[in-house]
Amino acid sequence: MDEEQKQERSAPPRFRYKGFKFLTLTLFFLALFFFLGFSGLEATSSSKFCSSCHEMKPEYYTWKASTHSEVECVNCHIGEGVENLTKAKANGLAQLYKKTADAYTAPIQMPKNIPNSACEKCHNMETREVTSSGDLIIPHDKHLAKDIKCTQCHSGVAHGKIAERNVTFKSDYEKWDDTLGKSMMSDVKFTSPKMETCMECHELRNVSNKCETCHNAGMEPKSHKKADFKTKNHGTLAKEDIKSCNKCHGLMSETEVEGIKEVPASQQFLSNGANKSKQISAQDYAKENTFCQNCHTTKPETHVKGFVNIHGAIAKNSKEKCLACHDYQKTGFNDSKTVACSSCHPAMHDGKNFKERHPININGVTAPTEQCYTCHNRPKCESCHKE
Repeated sequence: MDEEQKQERSAPPRFRYKGFKFLTLTLFFLALFFFLGFSGLEATSSSKFCSSCHEMKPEYYTWKASTHSEVECVNCHIGEGVENLTKAKANGLAQLYKKTADAYTAPIQMPKNIPNSACEKCHNMETREVTSSGDLIIPHDKHLAKDIKCTQCHSGVAHGKIAERNVTFKSDYEKWDDTLGKSMMSDVKFTSPKMETCMECHELRNVSNKCETCHNAGMEPKSHKKADFKTKNHGTLAKEDIKSCNKCHGLMSETEVEGIKEVPASQQFLSNGANKSKQISAQDYAKENTFCQNCHTTKPETHVKGFVNIHGAIAKNSKEKCLACHDYQKTGFNDSKTVACSSCHPAMHDGKNFKERHPININGVTAPTEQCYTCHNRPKCESCHKE
């Protein structure tokens, strides 16, 4: 008999290994139960107990403000059965050691996603067709058939993706309370599935991305149905609330528009108000959003032959309309996004008497001022005019 056969015969049968493992876990559980008692075991399984650790305050207060606040933490984070409960309690002891030794990392990340079985304790995926809002058509059974996990769409439902948002650092634990928890959960983009996720998945699986595929209500706002909306009204509405426009048109742009996102109130709270939001103008938004560019880079009907000779007078009366497509300072005549006044009206410094030809009196001006940059290109001027 060779060495390999000897090792095979001496190895314990599979059922012996399983039995030994089960016996070990059972003894551990019994020891834990004896030490804590039934009431102690029940107490350490409550969501309130989770918040007793400073590190878990962000998770506790966001859960408390979520739609799942009536579901105890253990119902989602601990699987059914003695083995899973024992593992969870053992892991709790390990976490307690890390806390005492200050060896844990922040922000705290889940070691693995919540399994579908945890969600299916309450939600019937076979019959769930719509969302709570009533507008979205989501056949969950078809998603399950494609092996799509619940957390791929609903990862922020209980905690608002606070770990991904980097708001759970050690220095911030004392700031967490009910108010901050509600603030963190108030923005639906962190608690609800993102439309971008749906659209990306549909594209990969060759599923239609038409509005009616997922929405059973009309998606076009009433303002868009007016006959003169495109020619007269949409610019005024965009100027009043460009963020509302971006909710739909941001998804239609091939590139993300910078400057449209605001720093959330919760982020400002944690940073003591150090972060300030700068809102992009409607004119600049139209230049950056590729969907808007399809119209804004097309020559209007008014720009007929000979328009260049009369455009100056028109520009003086409707400067904002011109700025929807054009720009004073940016250069690059062939760049459709940045056709600027300075592309055709460059600074004329040649000759000794250029100041006399300048449309604004600049006699005595020896260096560019802020007023100069309302027409001239700052980088171009500053390449010669150093401070």
